[in-house]
Amino acid sequence: MPAISYCSVFVDDQEKALRFYTDVLGFVLKHDVPMGGPRWLTVTAPDDPDGTQLLLEPDEHPAVRPFKAALVEDGIPCTAFEVDDVHAEVQRLSTEHGVTVVQPPAPAGPVTIAVIDDTCGNLLQLFCSPAS
Repeated sequence: MPAISYCSVFVDDQEKALRFYTDVLGFVLKHDVPMGGPRWLTVTAPDDPDGTQLLLEPDEHPAVRPFKAALVEDGIPCTAFEVDDVHAEVQRLSTEHGVTVVQPPAPAGPVTIAVIDDTCGNLLQLFCSPAS
């Protein structure tokens, strides 16, 4: 059975994305490999440095930017991250970092969700289970 090693998030600026995903969200840098322009740039969860890597991939392919714009226009997050407490995390992100909250925390079936803007052309969903 295959394992998930990488998951891509297409970003409009790799340097800005690195700052957002590390300084704001709290991921840690795993790889930063120059590739003649774009970089192989990955981050991981701080408590799982050998776990799944999030690839901050340039959105240079002609199909990517229209796809990203359509998702944002429709309010659809490109991916989701689990947090311990959505309310506390949204408060921290908006107060300490000025992150734009697109959808404040709200119940959605068995979880609570919120949607934020990653400043790199994407919406991100944050969620937690009811026990959180």
